[in-house]
Amino acid sequence: MFVSRGLVAGFTVALAGLALTGCGTRLNKAPVEDRGTSTSTSAPAPAAQPGVVVAPIKPLPGAENAGKPGYYTVKPGDTLIRIGLESGQSWKDVARWNNLENPNLIEVGQVLRVVPPAPASQAVASDTGVVTRPVTSSAVTPAAPASAPKSPASGAVVAPAPATPATAPAAGEDEMAFIWPASGSLLAGFDEARNKGYDISGKAGDPVLAAADGRVVYAGAGLRGYGNLVILKHNNTFLTAYAHNQTLLVKEDQSVRKGQKIAEMGNTDADRVKLHFEIRRQGKPVDPSRYLPSR
Repeated sequence: MFVSRGLVAGFTVALAGLALTGCGTRLNKAPVEDRGTSTSTSAPAPAAQPGVVVAPIKPLPGAENAGKPGYYTVKPGDTLIRIGLESGQSWKDVARWNNLENPNLIEVGQVLRVVPPAPASQAVASDTGVVTRPVTSSAVTPAAPASAPKSPASGAVVAPAPATPATAPAAGEDEMAFIWPASGSLLAGFDEARNKGYDISGKAGDPVLAAADGRVVYAGAGLRGYGNLVILKHNNTFLTAYAHNQTLLVKEDQSVRKGQKIAEMGNTDADRVKLHFEIRRQGKPVDPSRYLPSR
């Protein structure tokens, strides 16, 4: 069969062009960069385009304090009221300590201070290694010495005067004398996993009494499962909670006395009329039988 030389030459040129095109495709493919920072089997994220600036991920407020004593990491479903109850603090104090402009806006993973900030220290290290202690704000006029003290010898180090100890918790804070907050019979006792306090029976409108002197740190219905709720702070150690009321008779920041009527029993957020009563020591629920008188 006769084939012209021109046809063979054209066919050869076409094959060469296809080969070059194939090589060009392989060379232009973007290389894959393995940064060695992930073990995920998913496809790598596309590379940023030239001229596109990727903003760094902003850390959540307080992240540097995560895991430290006195700090709390917000979990799903948390509210500032619940965090205050769980930490034994007023939710208003927690908001103030963390400079929260809107207490309703907290984020999962955010870290909050739940203990009072330490007072500003005036301690200053000297060249001799002596460190002055924090001083109290109240001025005290020292008594005049019987005789003028002698000047210290040259090069001698003067020992600092003993500092006044920091204010200690009031005596008896762990020995609170509570009273029963309602006169009804006990429906359900303390169970750390299922019932964090006592359920006490009664009729709608029965009085609910403050179990000890204290200050109202919460009065409202913002904590799911508790209905109309009153929380009292008694000292730096104890809180008490009174749930499911039909009527609240006190307001936040109000001082109350032991035995004062603070609410009327009801069944808000409950299956029957009852008072759910909790005693919390440093935010942790404790068995009320350890603190209430027997009856």
